Amino acid sequence: MLRILARLSRCKRDRRCVSAVEFAFIAPVMIGLYLGCVEISDGVAADRKVSLVVDTLANLASEVTTLSTGDMTNILNASSAIISPYSTANLTATVSCISIDKNGAATVAWSQATANGVPRATGSSIVIPAALANPSSQLLLGEASYVYKPIVGYTITGSVTLSDKMYMAPRISAATYNGTACS
Repeated sequence: MLRILARLSRCKRDRRCVSAVEFAFIAPVMIGLYLGCVEISDGVAADRKVSLVVDTLANLASEVTTLSTGDMTNILNASSAIISPYSTANLTATVSCISIDKNGAATVAWSQATANGVPRATGSSIVIPAALANPSSQLLLGEASYVYKPIVGYTITGSVTLSDKMYMAPRISAATYNGTACS
């Protein structure tokens, strides 16, 4: 026991161990900062991908006058390509055509969603921003939500749902989907 105490007292006087002790104190903080930065940048990248999905859904649907089932499948499948490398199983995407009557009331004319999503009910009313409620017009609505599971911080935060939506006016004329006009 005396040998151990003698060794500890020598270590106390020796200044060569100071940097190792400082490193032992600082290392957990630095590793935590590194992992936090990685987690935040991955979450921001996933959120950006969700915004790109929404933009693409609304943009592609607004560029045509008639959409077939195959066209809509291709548009919705584009969301899977955009969200990559993140899992498509956690993504739900919906494209809807909103018809605004002469009084400014908005209803869903048609809606389609990815396999794991639920389309909006045809004929259901929908609340849109007042600035977009132009009487006797149409809008295309792209919506997406993604359940993001953090890599490291999952035990702390759990899953986080990232979502976005975008309204876009048809570019040529109101899109017709499988014979259902958006009017």
